[in-house]
Amino acid sequence: MQASESDLRALMIASLDGDAVAYRALLDTMQTRLRIFFGKRLSRDTAEVDDLVQETLIAIHTRRGTFDRSQMFTAWSYAIARHKLVDHFRRSGRKPTVPLDDAPSLFVEDESAGVEARYDIEKALESLPPATQALIRDIKLRELSNAEAAQARGMSETAVKVAVHRGLKKLGSYLRSGGDVK
Repeated sequence: MQASESDLRALMIASLDGDAVAYRALLDTMQTRLRIFFGKRLSRDTAEVDDLVQETLIAIHTRRGTFDRSQMFTAWSYAIARHKLVDHFRRSGRKPTVPLDDAPSLFVEDESAGVEARYDIEKALESLPPATQALIRDIKLRELSNAEAAQARGMSETAVKVAVHRGLKKLGSYLRSGGDVK
């Protein structure tokens, strides 16, 4: 199951609200993702990978009460996984090694930069009025045309273009200033 951030977050929130089926689906999905995460970092030592996957799933389970529902689930869960990996290396007294042939594959599925960028964009969007946020999401993230967004919002195409342009300009200022511009 290739679940998106919003899917995983929704599963986590549902599980926190007592949905056992959602929790099982979340753990199954995370087990697969964590196996890939640890496998790329442990030179395919399956025994260590399986142990770390289980340790991480247990940590996610025991710390699920600390999950902030307004934050991203993948950032939270991968932070736990990274801590488990560091603990593993400290215990084993060795540094990670990767065969040279496998080195390129280490960088293929690292989603942390994308997760952080998405978080930054979401925080920046929150600085805009709700109507402008919705237009930017429609046009830039959902890839609706100006005409489709205008029709959905009951606006003219020109008004949509102007609002999106001004909103993007404000976003740029917000991101350049480190979040100080409102």
